[in-house]
Amino acid sequence: MINRYLTALLVLLCCSNLLRAQQFSPAWGGGADQNDFSAGFSFSYVGSDFKIVKQPNWRAPFYDADAQAYVTDSLTSISSKTTPGFAVGFIARYRITDHLEIRSTPALIFADRKLRYTFKNTADPIDKPIQTTTVDFPLSLKLKSDRVGNLRAYLLGGVKFSSSIGNKKDGDNTAPIERIVRNSKSYSSYEAGFGFDIYFEYFKLSPEIKVTNTFGNLLVPENHPFSAPISKLSLHTIMFSLYFE
Repeated sequence: MINRYLTALLVLLCCSNLLRAQQFSPAWGGGADQNDFSAGFSFSYVGSDFKIVKQPNWRAPFYDADAQAYVTDSLTSISSKTTPGFAVGFIARYRITDHLEIRSTPALIFADRKLRYTFKNTADPIDKPIQTTTVDFPLSLKLKSDRVGNLRAYLLGGVKFSSSIGNKKDGDNTAPIERIVRNSKSYSSYEAGFGFDIYFEYFKLSPEIKVTNTFGNLLVPENHPFSAPISKLSLHTIMFSLYFE
């Protein structure tokens, strides 16, 4: 009888230890880190604004040579507020070491940008939206920490090539005050960010924050009241993304 109780007790102890081990064992993450190559998809919030460098005489009223008259008052400010957008994309990663990988995250970006002009004798400012849909092709290195349970942190940095599609254009007879500000169709950027890999049983989720700044000048110079006062435009973007692998 005593042997029976001892045997039952040993079985219960073994089962409880097994259940405890299963409860606290790290999640597999769908095997994303066990393979050299893996892929997934992403959803992102995008916030964009322009960094503006003005011409020395940017305040001067604009003179229209065709109409032989000034068509604006003096400028008092040119600014750019952050405008929201979103993106959908894919992720492809290749493991170099356990703590370093190279990855590409191509995405389709839907995000408008806006320039605001304030004139001396005009009550309301004039907003010039720059409507663009952009295809991004980033390439970056991801430096990962050791895994602690079902979590690991990482840093990343890289470069990105972007190409705009479906840009709005002016008509041949558009009045100077109705003209839009054109940007380069293709441009490159550098980016840096950080995030966390969170492991679940069947997939890995990676929330990430990334900052992007363009190289060079995005402005296409034109002789109208909204382009002439600007010397240089560069794009600053903050992205919050959720990657699923």
